[in-house]
Amino acid sequence: MITNPTNQNTTQNESAASTTDYVMTPGSQTLSVLVENKPGALTRVTALFSRRGYNIASLAVGPTEHPEISRITVVVDVEQHRLEQITKQLNKLVNVLKIVQLDARSTVQRELILIKVTADNATRTSVLEIVQMFRAKVVDAAADSVTVEATGTQDKLSALLGMLESFGIREIVKSGEVAIGRGGRAITDRSLLG
Repeated sequence: MITNPTNQNTTQNESAASTTDYVMTPGSQTLSVLVENKPGALTRVTALFSRRGYNIASLAVGPTEHPEISRITVVVDVEQHRLEQITKQLNKLVNVLKIVQLDARSTVQRELILIKVTADNATRTSVLEIVQMFRAKVVDAAADSVTVEATGTQDKLSALLGMLESFGIREIVKSGEVAIGRGGRAITDRSLLG
């Protein structure tokens, strides 16, 4: 349940969305884009998707183990042939060093979610049992709610939301998906450092 934060008395019947609204589609593609850590690099990458009418489902950006390189993890719902076109155009952008399409079977993918859920004296124990079952943790508590932090795959976070939905979800905040290839190889190799 999503409620209006300005009206704490909103009922579950007024729910604006369900947990399925927060899950990416099965056809989503994940790209890891290495860019020079310079102003404007992120804007140029995201503008390319926008100009072509593609919505970015998830976006996470941060520095790599090399301070002069940042990694942009982009999840977009697009067919494979369109993704190939986007990748070719991304390669033409200034500041883009490398692009890798990440396959879910050969990567570790995680996302962080914060969920504020109604939990009064009557329901708090049940909510806490669900939190423990998903290896999540409570990061804030009030008399009528708890805020839960969980990290995991889309499936895990979707299942957690499904279990908590009946108690009344007041607010959800999700990070963008981050992903890294399995095994010893890294996409940031010495050849990028020039």
